[in-house]
Amino acid sequence: MSELRLQARDLSRLFAGGAGVRGMDLEVAAGQIHALVGLNGAGKTTLMRLLLGMLRSTTGTVRIHGHSLDSAEASVWARVGHLVDTPLIYPELDARTNLSVAARMRGVPATSIPGMVTRALAELDLEPYARVRARVLSSGNRQRLGIAGALQHNPYLVVLDEPTSALDPAGVILVREALLRRAEAGAGVLVSSHHLDEVARIAHRITVVNGGRLIGTLDPQGVDIERSFFALVHADDERRAA
Repeated sequence: MSELRLQARDLSRLFAGGAGVRGMDLEVAAGQIHALVGLNGAGKTTLMRLLLGMLRSTTGTVRIHGHSLDSAEASVWARVGHLVDTPLIYPELDARTNLSVAARMRGVPATSIPGMVTRALAELDLEPYARVRARVLSSGNRQRLGIAGALQHNPYLVVLDEPTSALDPAGVILVREALLRRAEAGAGVLVSSHHLDEVARIAHRITVVNGGRLIGTLDPQGVDIERSFFALVHADDERRAA
């Protein structure tokens, strides 16, 4: 069995009105791209926040590369790359400086940062914006900059929430290839999306989220993946209504 980069057991967090996630079990193995798909409000983002400790769970446990989320030290988090909600960038700093700051925050040695940043700019085609302040970048380029910051230190766990939502087709391809490279190098990648055709191109495993629960899986090589997705969601909606 492949080494687990991320493992969650019985993870729950409910909010007023009943929204949230309920009893979720999830694993991401080394070298695997695991995609979460679901309609808006299904619970994908809440789950990712729980996995990263951005929210505290009501029940359940999370382990990152074998370390408990509650006691993981800085050295563990230094090998995690994530982008949930708004990209963590500083609007008054240019793209290169933003990436340098992101690298320092993850404990990258100062002597390694310039080369790392140069490679990150090239990988996501951000070189023309290296000296451009982030606040004047387009939403797509800000998204690419945030993804570059999450990937540049070659983390062993990558967690990205809707990473291609603001990207044009060229940007989607760049991110797709970057994630495939990370998985081939041994990282575990967890990515959420509502673009089934896109995740099917890269995912080794696709899990469907609905109503705050994990309700089934999809075959990335399936002939009609959208039909299978909506069949799962419809059947789950009917079960919960009954």
